[in-house]
Amino acid sequence: MTEGGHVALVNELRHRQQVERPRIITAISEARAHGDLSENAEYHAAKELQSLNEGRIAELEDKLSRAEVIDVSKLSGDVVKFGATVTLVDEDTEEEKVWQIVGDSEADAKAGRISISSPVARALIGKKKGSSVEVMTPKGARSFEIVEVRWK
Repeated sequence: MTEGGHVALVNELRHRQQVERPRIITAISEARAHGDLSENAEYHAAKELQSLNEGRIAELEDKLSRAEVIDVSKLSGDVVKFGATVTLVDEDTEEEKVWQIVGDSEADAKAGRISISSPVARALIGKKKGSSVEVMTPKGARSFEIVEVRWK
C-alpha cells in the first residue's frame, strides 16, 4: 500500500480504539442502568455497535501488520506499476482520465485512485507511455492510450 493509505488506516484504527470504543462502552453502561436487558433495545444496539467496531479494529490491525508500505516518490521509470499515476486518453471520446494505481483498501475512483486488482489497472500494468490498451469496463470494451506515467 502507499504511505497515504497506510496513514489513513492508522488514523482510522486510532479513532476506533480511542474515540469509538470508549463512547460505545459508555452507551452500554447507560443502557444497562435502564434495567431489564432482555427488552432493552438501546443495550442490544450498543452491543451490536461494539461488535462491529471490534471487528473493524481486528481487520485494521491485521491489514496493518501485513502491510508493505511503498514510498511512491522513490519509484521511477516509464513502465506502469503499483503506485504510478497514469494519464489516459479514451481513444473513442478523446476524454482524458488520470488514475493512480493503489492497494485494494485505499482505492477510491472518485479521488482518482484505482485498485491494483481492477480491470483497468491490470490492463495497464507493464505497459509504457504511448501504448494502447483495451479494457473491458461496465460500459463495454474501451481503448485507452497511455499519455503519461508519473510518480508522485
